[in-house]
Amino acid sequence: MKDVQRTGVAIVTGAARRIGAVIAESLHRRGLDLVIHCRNSRADADGLVEKLVERRPGSAVTVSAELSDEGAPGTIVESAMRAFGRVDVLVNNASAFYPTPLPESSHADWQALIDSNQRMPFWLSLAAAEAMGESGSIVNLVDIHGIVPLAGHAIYSQAKAGLIMQTRALAKDLAPAVRVNAVAPGSILWPEGEAANSEESMRDILDRVPLKRQGTPEDIAGAVAFLALDAPYVTGQVLAVDGGRLLNM
Repeated sequence: MKDVQRTGVAIVTGAARRIGAVIAESLHRRGLDLVIHCRNSRADADGLVEKLVERRPGSAVTVSAELSDEGAPGTIVESAMRAFGRVDVLVNNASAFYPTPLPESSHADWQALIDSNQRMPFWLSLAAAEAMGESGSIVNLVDIHGIVPLAGHAIYSQAKAGLIMQTRALAKDLAPAVRVNAVAPGSILWPEGEAANSEESMRDILDRVPLKRQGTPEDIAGAVAFLALDAPYVTGQVLAVDGGRLLNM
């Protein structure tokens, strides 16, 4: 494989599997060294790091942290500084997602969904921004359902809506040193182990997507890389990568 010049250091939360892993690989191909954050998927995270290090020695490390812990932002950023001495990009990808029908919603649901989707991205962004100094980029993974709510997911939809506002607020408050943007996926990967993953529900969703197909993790990774690396005059923006689905919601 052709050598790629090292261009910086990225932290990607929830990067052991699925979309997070594809984002991490995409940024690695662009020359960034990676801090792969995971919570419970340590084996998957270590496997990804091993693959990245085979391609470019010394280019990736794993950090395990429970994002609901107040010390997690410091742990994650310190791991980057210890391994690479800098932080250039933060991708807040880690997210909890599950339904909360109103009669069954609980304070524990509120805490879990707000913590992972809104509270911890905020504190991690502040910790990363401090390490970035005078130049950096933060990309938040939000959701089109932070714009148009998803039935039965009132708490999750609120959490993602809050992350959208957080994106815009931090873009203003961290400028000019740090740019902050967001990617709002549409139908990319079906949630694992959900009863909603019936063929009928999938067809219903795709029927409302103008591009008439499901997106791919690579579509999201490309948008993240664009905002993180290729858009130096873009901040405070939310890029929907949804095949046009917002047009029909």
